[in-house]
Amino acid sequence: MLFSRAKSQLVDADRALRGRDHYEFEVPDKHFVTGRPIKPPFPDGLKQAVFGAGCFWGVEEIFWDEPGVWTTAVGYTGGYTPHPDYEEVCSGLTGHTEAILVVYDPEQTTFENLVAKFFEVHDPTQGYRQGNDVGTQYRSGIYYTDDEQRAVAERAKELFGAELADRGYGAITTEVAPLGEFFYAEGYHQQYLAKNPNGYRCHSTTGLTFPRAKLDGVA
Repeated sequence: MLFSRAKSQLVDADRALRGRDHYEFEVPDKHFVTGRPIKPPFPDGLKQAVFGAGCFWGVEEIFWDEPGVWTTAVGYTGGYTPHPDYEEVCSGLTGHTEAILVVYDPEQTTFENLVAKFFEVHDPTQGYRQGNDVGTQYRSGIYYTDDEQRAVAERAKELFGAELADRGYGAITTEVAPLGEFFYAEGYHQQYLAKNPNGYRCHSTTGLTFPRAKLDGVA
């Protein structure tokens, strides 16, 4: 009963799992596809974005191929439990969502472009699920690192929400929140689909194109 409830509503801080003081699993230093670092410090001039859009395997695969993206990693954010493992996150008792860290070159792409792609590759109206994947860890989220990212994220949510409503979709449920700590997922999750090309991909998209021109000049 507790597990079922954890899938349908976010856990309170006082009910969250205690977690641990440090990682108890190995996280690789290098990206399996590009060979670049997946953990800081990153080269000067690069910026970071963090998104939650359902199962992080397929979402990371999309973003590491995006022009201007320097490196990617998968992990957990938006919750309470320090250094959670995958099973704990999937229990719904840590409060985290499966998330993607995107490190990008602002001279080659923009946060606006990445946010537009984010909205196009999942269905942001599904609440605590994406397709057949059910649980609070699959919620849609943009976790901003500064006021410029916050402004873009909020405007993008408003714009895409209007597009969705015009086409009969329900309310957009994307969480827009400041980025807390990003906890790296276990090594086998990093670039999972490059290591397992026939692995699971969940892309429960709406099929709509984000109105990018309306987002220009927000920040």
